[in-house]
Amino acid sequence: MKVNLNSKNSAEDSIERDNFRFDRMTRLVGGVAMRKLARSHAAVFGLGGVGSYAAEALARSGVGRLTLVDFDTVCITNFNRQMHAVHDALGRPKAELMAERVRQINPSIEVHAPREFYRKETADVLLDPAPDIMLDCTDNITAKMHLLVECLKRNIPVITALGAAAKLDPTRVRVVPLPETFNDPLARAIRKFSKRKHGVTDKDLEKIIAVFSDEPVIMPHPGHKSPLCGVNCVCPGGDNPFHSCKKRHVIYGSAVFVTAVFGMIAAGTAVRCLAGLPWEFNSTRRNRA
Repeated sequence: MKVNLNSKNSAEDSIERDNFRFDRMTRLVGGVAMRKLARSHAAVFGLGGVGSYAAEALARSGVGRLTLVDFDTVCITNFNRQMHAVHDALGRPKAELMAERVRQINPSIEVHAPREFYRKETADVLLDPAPDIMLDCTDNITAKMHLLVECLKRNIPVITALGAAAKLDPTRVRVVPLPETFNDPLARAIRKFSKRKHGVTDKDLEKIIAVFSDEPVIMPHPGHKSPLCGVNCVCPGGDNPFHSCKKRHVIYGSAVFVTAVFGMIAAGTAVRCLAGLPWEFNSTRRNRA
């Protein structure tokens, strides 16, 4: 019997469509891996230029349960790099938009999408139940460091996406244990202050999978005189007590073909971990900077 995959008129056709939804992924990794993914729970904290692409990739890879966390709403300055940033989405919560999007990809997916800012006070709520793997795509250093430390304490496998801004070459994105990162000011600060403030050891940091770029930081273009960010913030949620452009010392430039690669590599690493597929770090030890 030939099934009309465009039909929405019967339960049988719906089941058949679901069988085909991840056909190309199944051909690549096999049925056992796909069943593992369908039973897996992945969390993405931070749904910006990195996290929105990571969430998309997890949904399209057949992960059955997602927790998507972000407190922010879509701003006009997000349009150059974020999956959900389109005209009709201006001012809408990013978590809500990504939840809608992944349900369109897979109607059977289970999604929890709280509009929250991760911090010490929200950790217990947002990390319960614990996911099978955490993708940390946050960009606030205090929140990021606390999240990584909590994942270590709770034995939650974690992949952290580091500085994706101020980079232009997507071919230089790599996956290494956190202590092996270099040319990344965010990683350097996390290594330093997690030890000083939280008593984390080098052995602990080795457990954290880091996605980073070894490209040197590119400072904002000297000819750029925009008054928007850092002075007169145009973001709908700009006035908040957690994370604001007005409180940032430097606002780096960013490119979608770098931030998206960060998100895709983080998701790809997570999928292979969840499915029990082989993978390895693409690193060679160098002096950290």
